[in-house]
Amino acid sequence: MHEIITLHTDNKGLYEFTSTAQQAVDKSKINEGLATFFIRHTSASLVIQENADPSCKNDLENWLEKLVPESSQEFTHTMEGADDMPAHIKSALTQTSITIPVIDGKLCLGTWQGIFLWEHRAHRHSRQIIVYIS
Repeated sequence: MHEIITLHTDNKGLYEFTSTAQQAVDKSKINEGLATFFIRHTSASLVIQENADPSCKNDLENWLEKLVPESSQEFTHTMEGADDMPAHIKSALTQTSITIPVIDGKLCLGTWQGIFLWEHRAHRHSRQIIVYIS
């Protein structure tokens, strides 16, 4: 079973879609298996991260901004804006796909874990995530 989840982003940041991911599992009616999530973009990524304390998201976002600043003069890929090449690097440093076990029809996430799209561009985007459940 597969499905496409479309998420709309307004700016850089972490966008949680755990409940939407679980809805895809519910639709599949699979009791046990694996759910794989794959983002079809090179300037955004997927992560499993804490979803309880918002300061965790803020710290992650600030840390990655410092690690890959937009102000670098070393980038030659700049035609799409100053945030484009840094977004590609951030995507390469994180993940484009994640796989989560499904047991008793539920994603086996820990108590404080959520599934996030990490938008690395500073503009609105419509992002597609392929969900494959087997």
